Amino acid sequence: MAKVVIFGVLDTAELAHYYLSTDSIHDVVAFTVHKEYLEHSTFKGLPVVPFEELTTLYPPSNYELFAPMTAKKMNQLREKVYNDGKSKGYRFISYISSRATLNDNEIGENCFILEDNTIQPFTKIGNNVVLWSGNHIGHHGEIKDHVFFTSHVVLSGHCVVESYCFFGVNATIRDYSFIRRGTLVAMGACITKQETEEWGVYVGNPAKKLEGKISYDMY
Repeated sequence: MAKVVIFGVLDTAELAHYYLSTDSIHDVVAFTVHKEYLEHSTFKGLPVVPFEELTTLYPPSNYELFAPMTAKKMNQLREKVYNDGKSKGYRFISYISSRATLNDNEIGENCFILEDNTIQPFTKIGNNVVLWSGNHIGHHGEIKDHVFFTSHVVLSGHCVVESYCFFGVNATIRDYSFIRRGTLVAMGACITKQETEEWGVYVGNPAKKLEGKISYDMY
């Protein structure tokens, strides 16, 4: 069991507080945000403290962090908070729902894995990955750091997903696909080719790359 400080005070932080409070052994003790965004001193009945002062108020020797943020700027904002927390000396917990199906998978820090995800055997998940509810993650694959799956995404077997990728609701990825760094797969898109382009945006069924569009400029 860890004493945990959650980064953020918006919807995703509120959801994280709910899940950790009802479906984990961890004890949420506070929230933290950057000083410029600190508007209220409490949230959900707990203190909200400046991130810049966190090591003094909640030192990393006694507390751990959780930063369940959205995928804005293709997960790069969440990555920055994660890296800043690591530089302060914190360990990050992961939340994995008791209603997710795992198979002895290797899963990194600061992952937020919600209910009804199925992660098949021999697939590895890196750090700072979000799997919203109801995804199928196929066997013998790898999801690298700073990736976001929304809901009801099917990632078939033997796929490699590089960092900073985003998958919209009901996206489908064929087996043996190589999803390159920064790929945005839009809602309902179906990846049928076995390799995407870095920072590309893919829409439709079968999915096609939007020419002249860069993922981090769109989301």
